[in-house]
Amino acid sequence: MWNITVPFIILITIFPYTNKICNLLLCPFTVKTFSFKTSTKRLVILVWIGLSTWYRGFQDDVTNGHHTISNVALVGGGSYPQPGEISLSHNGVLFLDELPEFKREVLEVMRQPLEDREVTISRAKFTVTYPSSFMLVASMNPSPSGYFNDPDAPVTSSPAEMQRYLSKISGPLLDRIDIHIEVTPVPFEKLSEDRTGESSVNIRKRVTAARERQTERFAESNSVHYNAQMNTKQIRKYCELDEASKGLLKTAMERLNLSARAYDRILKVSRTIADLEGVVTINGSHISEAIQYRSMDREGWLG
Repeated sequence: MWNITVPFIILITIFPYTNKICNLLLCPFTVKTFSFKTSTKRLVILVWIGLSTWYRGFQDDVTNGHHTISNVALVGGGSYPQPGEISLSHNGVLFLDELPEFKREVLEVMRQPLEDREVTISRAKFTVTYPSSFMLVASMNPSPSGYFNDPDAPVTSSPAEMQRYLSKISGPLLDRIDIHIEVTPVPFEKLSEDRTGESSVNIRKRVTAARERQTERFAESNSVHYNAQMNTKQIRKYCELDEASKGLLKTAMERLNLSARAYDRILKVSRTIADLEGVVTINGSHISEAIQYRSMDREGWLG
């Protein structure tokens, strides 16, 4: 289960038969129930277009987008602009399975909404802006065969096939993803263990506590409710680093050739990791863990 607080953007690279759907659909259970303040816009959108009732507007729904979806259906549009899936997922979770199977032009139209957390649709006579502050969770296999870089795999893919497979996910889009996670096959020894992992209930408690800390932190702000929404000024205020942590982050930036956007996202994730631990100050372990979540930025990821 993922220790997360909304609305970070997550890409999960998963080998076959690792129960990705079950894990991902548990995301809303481990994420704190959205407050009245953050649910109002989503409620208005859903009720306005007739897809929801008052009660459902406050539920933590997961919206699933199929890989055949059009860019209009995803971001919104039409002669009289209607909200797309990203707006219907406002303050909720949008799950895109098999991300490289989506058309590249469909994925590219998400770049601006992911950055601004709103989407503007212009027509000749008027312009409509819909909110789109959602938690994007995307999954993909590591290769077309599903077993790239696995020494025990029955089928393998060449680096050229892997490159073609990943080419639909552009660098700018990948740069906007906060967390990259690799889920490898679980060996039989661990599957047959009697020991149980941490329950979803306990994880939810930690996430709830972290969300409460963020609520207190941004109590005076009308536009920022989560660490993921922090602007540059707030990052400098709430993500102060000691010299050791700065040195660690500098080394990662230089070796991985990370962008300024990736730098900000690492700090936001580090702040959230510290909140989950109940720690006020970000330390080196938090920075290290956040850097590990940039797995697709690593040189030589293709093997």
